Amino acid sequence: MLVSADTVERMALVSYTRQNRDAQQAGKLVTKGPELERLKRIATRLQAQVGTFRDDAVKWNWQVSLIDAPVQNATCAPGGKITFYTGLVRQLKMTDDEIAIVMGHEIAHALREHGRERVSQAYAQNALTTTALAAAPNSAAQIEAANTVAHYLYMLPNSRQNESEADAMGLELAARAGYRPEASVAVWRKMQAQDKGRQQAQFTSTHPSHQTRITELTAMLPKVTPLYRAAATVPPAAQSSSRRSQ
Repeated sequence: MLVSADTVERMALVSYTRQNRDAQQAGKLVTKGPELERLKRIATRLQAQVGTFRDDAVKWNWQVSLIDAPVQNATCAPGGKITFYTGLVRQLKMTDDEIAIVMGHEIAHALREHGRERVSQAYAQNALTTTALAAAPNSAAQIEAANTVAHYLYMLPNSRQNESEADAMGLELAARAGYRPEASVAVWRKMQAQDKGRQQAQFTSTHPSHQTRITELTAMLPKVTPLYRAAATVPPAAQSSSRRSQ
């Protein structure tokens, strides 16, 4: 970890802000409506459980953005900045449980600081410099550095170990929030079916094979199902209140 968490979060926020600004200028940023509210509702339930894994994540300035584009992708930037594209939700006809699984997986990457690992690797390889990372706010140099950081955060594939960690943590996060663990297998079967015979979607292109993931997620179900059953007996509002009081 050669680059500080604060630096990565700052660069990620610059990239996230520009992403949303560009989407808004293009008329693609969804700022209201049932689709956005649905994502926010799911995110709120997941966020109420992040303290199980990281105490400081409870205090992150969590945000959810929805971009209206036929892109099958979702991300969570360091510091809790979640982005979904309508293409992922609409084309896969995702249920709330399936959205929670994908969102939980992306949140897990942020909680485990997998993006920070890749940015640190880039720094070690001189792809990023101290001068660029310390660039003045709103300067051209900062924007360029933020774009480079975004490339390492989102575009490059995670290691197999990191993907396994995000699968396990994301599945547990969703289960603790009261979402059906079996949806993890269902959503990957959907992705497997649609990817056959054509180029992979952006979201799946940086992930291991569908069958490998389905097999591993199926093996995890017995461990997380009791957590789901316990959460299912508690109203979501009560879950959030209980987490805030801890």
